[in-house]
Amino acid sequence: MTIRLGDVVPDFEAETTEGPIRFHEWLGSSWGVLFSHPKNFTPVCTTELGQVARLKPEFDRRNVKVIGLSVDPLDAHAKWSGDIAETQGYAPNFPLIADPDRKVSDLYDMIHPNASDTMTVRSVFIVGPDKKLKLSLTYPASAGRNFDEILRVIDSLQLTATHSVATPANWKNGDDVIIVPSVSDEAAKEKFPEGWKTLKPYLRVVPQPGK
Repeated sequence: MTIRLGDVVPDFEAETTEGPIRFHEWLGSSWGVLFSHPKNFTPVCTTELGQVARLKPEFDRRNVKVIGLSVDPLDAHAKWSGDIAETQGYAPNFPLIADPDRKVSDLYDMIHPNASDTMTVRSVFIVGPDKKLKLSLTYPASAGRNFDEILRVIDSLQLTATHSVATPANWKNGDDVIIVPSVSDEAAKEKFPEGWKTLKPYLRVVPQPGK
């Protein structure tokens, strides 16, 4: 199943390291990050889960729930957590889905046969409180993810969801932003009364709202 931006993401029931969940109910009114791992007890995944555990306060501050997934069974997740704590300094402090029957993996198209018939690729799905897909990323098994970048994208998504702006290349929270083309200059005067810099008629730069 291909999930496209703006689609309501599939709901599912699953066993996790923090008990059974129904995904939409578990998300509630929060944003969510669902990310998959090719296999337990593999080196890159171990570093990724330790990194997400370290960054969990940053996700919490943004009202984002994080949840991992692997095709391994629940008891393997528990054993792996000890290795992650020992080698990374942080044990997983968020739920990990056990998906040995690949029900969730198939539902979210995480199995790419040209990469592997059995293991999930490194998928990332960012879901809004409306349960719609806001962003998806797919990495090969060999490349670890940059979760600072995922936090940066969440900052952009949350900002642009409530203001008529877009974020430029390499934007970071607090940097200037761009007024979207659909907002006329007249409407922009109301939304941005302190003014903006016009580089081109279609490129109007303004300080980040709320900063």
